[in-house]
Order: sequence, then C-alpha cells, then structure tokens
Amino acid sequence: MTDDSVSPERPLGDIVVMLRDLGQQRTVNARKVIAAFGHASFTPAMLVPAFLVASPLSGIPLFSTICGLTIALVAAQMIFRRDHLWLPGFVLDRSMNGARLLAAVDKMAGLARWLDDKSRPRFRVMMHRPLVWVPQSLCLLFGLAMPVLELVPFSSSILGLGVILLSVGLMVRDGAFFVAGACVGSLALLIPLFGFSRLVT
Repeated sequence: MTDDSVSPERPLGDIVVMLRDLGQQRTVNARKVIAAFGHASFTPAMLVPAFLVASPLSGIPLFSTICGLTIALVAAQMIFRRDHLWLPGFVLDRSMNGARLLAAVDKMAGLARWLDDKSRPRFRVMMHRPLVWVPQSLCLLFGLAMPVLELVPFSSSILGLGVILLSVGLMVRDGAFFVAGACVGSLALLIPLFGFSRLVT
C-alpha cells in the first residue's frame, strides 16, 4: 500500500493540479481519478472525495452520499492493509461535468495552499502503527456518517474537512493535523444532536 502519486510535502497542491488536468475533459468520473493516482494510492483516493465534498459540490443531491461511501470504503481497505484499492462500479462510473469540477477546485485551491503551508512532520508517533488505525478508523466513521447527515446543512462539508485534515496528517506524518481532523469531524457529528436538543427544549 503506497501513496507515491502525490508529494508528502504538498499533497493538496498536487491533488489540485491533477484535478484541474482532469477537469479539462468534458466529463470526469471516479474511474479516471483512480487511474490518475494509481490503484495503490489509498490516501489520495480518500483525500479527493473529501476535498470535493468540502466544496460547493456538496449541494448536489446524493453527492455527499457517494463521497462518504467512497471515503469509508477506502478507509476500511487501509485498515485491513489491502495492496490494491477496490471500489464498486456505481462509484467508479459516477461522473460530473468537467467545468463544474474546475469551478469547485478553484474555490478550494486557496484552502489547499494554506493547509499545505501549515502541515509538517510533528508528533509522528501518532501516525505509526498501532496508533495509525485511529485516524483511519475516524475517516471510516466520518465517511459512513455523510449519507446519514446529507440533509443536515454543512455537516457533510465539515466532515469532509475533517477527513482532509486526517488524510494530510497521514501523508505528512503530522499528528497535529490528526488532532484537528478528529475535532472538526466530531463537531460535524454534534450538529444534528444540538439541533435535536433545541427542538426538544
């Protein structure tokens, strides 16, 4: 299981470049994205749907569900240490307009640069086995939560940001990003509970 398709120094910047290249095509599907990163690149394959669901694309019906299931499937395979990534056909063949992808990537490019600038190796003990299963399991949990919370405003985007932070932490060996991602994703899970408590009271 390798993640050599993107640079550990600027993982989000590399993903922005690759997505912009793919966005030049009329339509883009997950199969093309996986082919661009390689079937052994698990963390980038999880980072891309998280990056997109954190963008305005999350407003597309069922988009958060597809991204969440993709994140969960990739995270589960990371936990079980598979050598090659597998995704079902309904995920791989899901497509979108290239121009729409470009617009979303452009809106997220500034955040990508900022996160790349802030990430660096620190607290690396948290990013090695056996502790590395914790951020991987959180990515699995946050991905599974996206379909459930799709109708809750902003929840999928916040969960996506949590997965972004966790994924960058895994690639850069940045324990601080792991802590930040865990906090951000947990906040998204608390949003519906807060709303429900307001309704009850």
